[in-house]
Amino acid sequence: MKVLIIEDEKLLSESIVSCLKQEDYICDVAYDYKAAIEKVESFEYDCILLDITLPGGNGLNILRQLKADKKTDGVLIISARNSLDERVTGLQLGADDYLSKPFHLSELLARVTAIIRRRNSGGNNIIQFDDLVINIISKTVTVNDKLLELTRKEYQLLLYFAYNKGRVISKNAIAEHLWGDEIGQSSNFDFIYTHVKNLRRKLIASGYADCIQSVYGMGYKFMGAN
Repeated sequence: MKVLIIEDEKLLSESIVSCLKQEDYICDVAYDYKAAIEKVESFEYDCILLDITLPGGNGLNILRQLKADKKTDGVLIISARNSLDERVTGLQLGADDYLSKPFHLSELLARVTAIIRRRNSGGNNIIQFDDLVINIISKTVTVNDKLLELTRKEYQLLLYFAYNKGRVISKNAIAEHLWGDEIGQSSNFDFIYTHVKNLRRKLIASGYADCIQSVYGMGYKFMGAN
């Protein structure tokens, strides 16, 4: 899962990144308004952590931009401000939740996880396609009740496919989502092919159908059936 931290306090940003990376989140950081706008307009995120008071602009205007662009990234406002009007405005503009500073990183992590789960799987901890079961909490995958041994990236790739069932996902989007925006600029995506091939092989070996389709010149599509 990919998260953008929009926060000008570098020590706090670094602490948040460290916390989220321990849970296998891919993290991008923007320290000011201009950098934040460039990130949200160029990439998609599972969740955006948004400080309202930023050098160069107001974080609420980033929410307005997301709404104008019809983007569906989850948003958690993190701010030292604690006024009711500001909370209401942020929620009306499309934010999913509001967390006042100071906060415990464990609470931040719980709220980010809840936003992503609510947006991508209707709040469920289990995603199931026939005999294939993905447990988001334990980060395990089973086929016919037997544990499927996946690497961390293979699990993240399968979860990304599951969240986007039936959609064609480009190699560039996969690279950005699983490795961050810098690697997404690469012109060589052979490593994506390798990960997809290994995941597909393990799924077939487990007895599950060949559910990952290659779409020539475009990317991949996951067709697991409910």
